[in-house]
Amino acid sequence: METSLYLPVKAFLEAAGYVVKGEVGGCDLVGLSGADPPVVVVCELKLSFNLELLLQAVDRAAMSDEVWVAARVSAKGRGREADKRYRNLCRRLGIGMLGISDGGEVSVIVSSVSPMPRTNPKRRSRLVKEHQRRRGDPAVGGGSRAPIMTAYRQQALLCASVLDGGLKRPRDMKALVPNAGPILRDNVYGWFERIEKGVYALTSAGRAALLRWPQPVLSDPAP
Repeated sequence: METSLYLPVKAFLEAAGYVVKGEVGGCDLVGLSGADPPVVVVCELKLSFNLELLLQAVDRAAMSDEVWVAARVSAKGRGREADKRYRNLCRRLGIGMLGISDGGEVSVIVSSVSPMPRTNPKRRSRLVKEHQRRRGDPAVGGGSRAPIMTAYRQQALLCASVLDGGLKRPRDMKALVPNAGPILRDNVYGWFERIEKGVYALTSAGRAALLRWPQPVLSDPAP
């Protein structure tokens, strides 16, 4: 699976100084530099180099400063990475190629360069904000079947954990979850139910979510 490529590429980009997280804004892997504004690096993963991988990279180029494609290299040297036409196409598009060996070693086949201005500011801004709002790196890049642990889902789980701990009113949760009110009111995942005005409780779906994604015990910050 593509997820098997995630950790080698993550380690490769972290060694280059990026903070890397998986499955951000539809991208398999996103890295941000420590600069302000940050340099945004996106990498798409596939088990082998193909046209679909390049099409994904072209789309991601609109919201990144560097875009890479990464895939396993053929043990017999007969994969697309050995095809001059594929490599030249990547160069013309400004897309970098990373090859991953069976042992997890990452090699640069084609360097990423930006041949022309191509960034979509709105998409780039959404990508950076989602990356920065996430706590840790909860999603392995390259996956497509399991629900993605977005920053919003993390906040909703915090609300569920707080409700499970006894707090029922959004105003009482603000110190722990500042946007608790809109999350409880919108109830995107069906985890909450309104008992009366300003008072909420967990649904069976909410309790199941806490079993699936256990949360740390939370307490009000000291005054």
